[in-house]
Amino acid sequence: MRYLVRKEIFTAHPPSDGGETLFGLNPKSRLIMHDSERSVVSIISMQNNPCFVAPWRCLSQCIKEGGTAFSKAHGCELWDLASRNPEVNGIFNEGMACTSKIVMRAILSHYKDGFNNIRSLVDAAGGIGGHVAEIVRAYPHIKGINLDLPHVVATAPKYEGVSHVAGNMLDAIPNADAIFMKRILHDWNDESCVEILRNCKIAIPEKTGKLIIADIVLKTDDHCDKFDDIRMAMDLVMFALTCGKERTEQEWKKLLEEGGLLPL
Repeated sequence: MRYLVRKEIFTAHPPSDGGETLFGLNPKSRLIMHDSERSVVSIISMQNNPCFVAPWRCLSQCIKEGGTAFSKAHGCELWDLASRNPEVNGIFNEGMACTSKIVMRAILSHYKDGFNNIRSLVDAAGGIGGHVAEIVRAYPHIKGINLDLPHVVATAPKYEGVSHVAGNMLDAIPNADAIFMKRILHDWNDESCVEILRNCKIAIPEKTGKLIIADIVLKTDDHCDKFDDIRMAMDLVMFALTCGKERTEQEWKKLLEEGGLLPL
């Protein structure tokens, strides 16, 4: 406990009467409580589950032979394993969903004017629907559509104002005024990202349509900040678990150009 106090994960309150030290919670330790509003227990449990640890042991093999570390460890990609293994599907979906409240609170706070004129919105690869549900809760005039693979939406709870649609964004995306993607494109290689972006362009109105991407942007070496470590760590996570990566601003621009959403 002394170590955790030194790392500012718990607080310590030495009693004045010479008795035992009392330890308490702080904002950091509340994140690892199951019943906390901003609990990150599910994502921590996911990252430490043997299924998700195994690919890290295959990184050198992946570099030497090509392919993805996850497929080296399990013989298939993450999405394929989740589709036929309910336990893995549940662990992954809960891990992704637990960050929704934290991230969506920031998005709704800083992008609050961006949703005003939207009547319908698709959350592409929206998991079990937590993200779009937060948006619709804040903007009840929006018709929310949660698009994800059949085995994902099959376990999704009901949300007021949100309909779940089983489908694959690599094939097609439902028509709407806007499309929202939170940390989705970093799961995919450039070729797949371009396919997804082209499908986005087809699904939204040509003149008034909106594509909202919430994702990591890697900084150049001379523009690092306090979030640089997490950006680089997430780049490694993508390398281990998916065929994707994090991208710089220029790499994002190139994808959007090739997807037909920015002029070449």
